[in-house]
Amino acid sequence: MIIYNRTEYSELTDNQYKKEKRRLQVELLKLQEWVVGTNQRILILLEGRDAAGKGSTIKRFIENLMPKAAKIIELGVPNKKQEKNWFKTWEKRLPKPGTMTFLDRSWYSRAVIQPAMGYCTENQYRYFMKKVNAWERKLFNKGLILIKIYLSISKENQELRFHFRKNHELKYWKLSNNDWKAHKNWQLLTDYKEQMFERTSTELSPWVVINSDNKMIARLNAMRYVLSKIDYPGRKDLKPKKWSKESPIYNISVFNIQFNNLSLEQYELLSQLKGHE
Repeated sequence: MIIYNRTEYSELTDNQYKKEKRRLQVELLKLQEWVVGTNQRILILLEGRDAAGKGSTIKRFIENLMPKAAKIIELGVPNKKQEKNWFKTWEKRLPKPGTMTFLDRSWYSRAVIQPAMGYCTENQYRYFMKKVNAWERKLFNKGLILIKIYLSISKENQELRFHFRKNHELKYWKLSNNDWKAHKNWQLLTDYKEQMFERTSTELSPWVVINSDNKMIARLNAMRYVLSKIDYPGRKDLKPKKWSKESPIYNISVFNIQFNNLSLEQYELLSQLKGHE
């Protein structure tokens, strides 16, 4: 297991975050051009608890990529046929040559959320845990580039984001009773998560754990890690820039509301909220 929580981004202002995101997205486009030109297949899966920022992280990955060669897959609630043929269900969704595919949750739902919430049988869980490493090895042998990212969020911040969703005009629908049920079963999900890391993080296919208590930092770290693991032509130095100190004029946009000419204290408070955006 790889813990990838680089601290270089912790002091970025809102404006510096946007510049760094753009710099990494330029590199992602170079990576995609190499994928298309050489018929590579890249699969980036994101796992994590509800409200950890999986969807928003994927959004920043693809927002400037060529749509025809980038795909997002979110399986949703599997039907009975998909449940019984779990590996085949995901084999059908693997990227085609020349494509980058992003999974918002993956086959690893069977390792954590399904057994913890009673969505699969004990036999289905045990079978999955026994077979998944060998199955992934076959994918690698067929030329698939697979990166497994787990976005880690604290219990307190998950609850805070749930309340944000509940009271947000455009995001209230994202919050369900099952989300709160999973939140109450926090420790049970933690136990399954730790078993998943212990048994399915291999040298060939390690789990990459990124702290997502601040979504902006998590997005930058996720993009930077992916870029660092693939040797594509023209890759520039991925080390974060040494940002010069900006003038003491603090502006920030939070939940699509622009705040200008803030005091340092106001800016720091809103920055904390923006980390959950």
